[in-house]
Amino acid sequence: MNETNELKPFSLNAQELQEYQPNRYPFLMIDRVTEVVPGKYAKGYKNLTNNEWYFPKHFPGNPNMPGCLQVEAMSQMLTVAITTCEGMEGKVAHGYKVNVTFHEEVHPGDRLDIDAQVFSFKRGLCKGHVTASVDGKLVAEMDNTILIPEIFYQFRPKPVDKDKEA
Repeated sequence: MNETNELKPFSLNAQELQEYQPNRYPFLMIDRVTEVVPGKYAKGYKNLTNNEWYFPKHFPGNPNMPGCLQVEAMSQMLTVAITTCEGMEGKVAHGYKVNVTFHEEVHPGDRLDIDAQVFSFKRGLCKGHVTASVDGKLVAEMDNTILIPEIFYQFRPKPVDKDKEA
């Protein structure tokens, strides 16, 4: 940490990213993290080529990235903003709640730029806002809540044993 007790931004190449994001091909939806401050934000991108496994069927004549995979890419970037925190490397995250709006289609040849901002991270539950753009134009945005099960479930209320109460 620096003198003001703030973390400095850093980047992650494709290989380094795998230390913090447990997904692998074909479901690793991020190619690079250009800037991350653990617990605060993560920015990066996914390069889309004609070789993506989903383009031939979604849709012939107008290939575009399925919305659910855009949500996955955005969720993964929010996850990186958390899993880069000390002691969180490689932790699995699950989707919990998503509110997404799609504005434009994403096509082969596009670079999907993703910007994930963390609003809060407590007890394994992370709330944030993520935007995705192509050439500076907003294509999707979402409010997202993810959870780290390993942490989150430690805080669930314990079941009451009715026999011990009697």
